[in-house]
Amino acid sequence: MIVPGSSRQLRPIMRRPRGLAKPPVALRPRAVPPGVAPGQQTMRRRSRRVIELRQATKVYDTGTIHVPALRGITLVVERGDFVAIMGSSGSGKSTLMNIIGCLDVPTSGEYLIDGVDAAGMDEDELSDLRNRKIGFIFQSFNLVPRTTALANVELPLAYAGLPRDERRRRAAHALAQVGMGDRMNHAPSELSGGQQQRVAVARAIVTNPILILADEPTGNLDSRSTTEVLAIFHRLHDEGRTVVLITHEPDVADQARRVIRLADGQVVADDERAPFTPAATATTPAPRATPHTGAQQA
Repeated sequence: MIVPGSSRQLRPIMRRPRGLAKPPVALRPRAVPPGVAPGQQTMRRRSRRVIELRQATKVYDTGTIHVPALRGITLVVERGDFVAIMGSSGSGKSTLMNIIGCLDVPTSGEYLIDGVDAAGMDEDELSDLRNRKIGFIFQSFNLVPRTTALANVELPLAYAGLPRDERRRRAAHALAQVGMGDRMNHAPSELSGGQQQRVAVARAIVTNPILILADEPTGNLDSRSTTEVLAIFHRLHDEGRTVVLITHEPDVADQARRVIRLADGQVVADDERAPFTPAATATTPAPRATPHTGAQQA
C-alpha cells in the first residue's frame, strides 16, 4: 500500500502473524506523570483518550523540495466519541487519516493511540498496532472478490490466528449486527453497494477495535444506502465505540457529534454539537457486541 502523497512503501493493513517462536512486538507505553500511580494512569488513559496528537507535523521530502502536509496539529479524541474530519484537497486530511490509522508516522511531535506511543514505530510495529487497535472502512469497500461475505469478515480473525469455529461464530454475529445475516454466503458481486459497505463495517468491528476509522464511507453510495450506513455508525456510537469519519460531504459530517475542519495542514475549526459524556469509564466499560479474545488487546 502506498500512502497518498508519499513514495513510502508500507505493509498491508492485515497480514499473517509471525511464527510462534518470535515474541510479539513490545509496544512502548506512554510515560506516567510524576505523582500518578502506574495502574491509575493506565486505567484513566485507556478509559478516556483513544487519539492524542501533540504538535504533530508531517513533511514530505521530494528530494528537491520539502512539502509540509501537517503543521503542528494537537488533537484529542476520547473513547466513545463520534468525530467527522473535513477538509478540501490539500488540506492535510488524508495525511492526518494515515497517521491516525497508523499507516504513517509524523515527522515530529507525538501520536498516542489508546495510550501507546506510535510516533517512533517502524513498519512492523505499526502493522501489529493497527491490526489490534483499528477497524478500517473504505470508500471502495475493499472486499475480496469471489469469496463470501462471511469469509471477508473472518479475514482479520484469521490473521490473528483464531480457530475456524470461533472465527465463523464471531463473523456471523458481526454480519447480523449490520443487517447482513441473511446474505453471509453471498459474494460481493451479488450484493449492492450499500450491502457491500455493511459487510465492510462488520469486518471492521469483528475484532472489537478501540477505534473505527472510516475513509469516505458513503462516497460510493446512493442516498438510501448512505442513510442505512450512517444509522449503523450511530448505533455503534450508542454502544460506546469510538468512530472517526473522514468526509468531504457536509450532510455526512453533520451526523457526527463533533466536526473538525482542516486547512493548510492545521485545525481551523473544532465544533461540538453537544456536550460529550464518555460512554465508558474505568469502572463501567463500554458494552461489547462480541466477546474479547486475543485478536485485540485492550
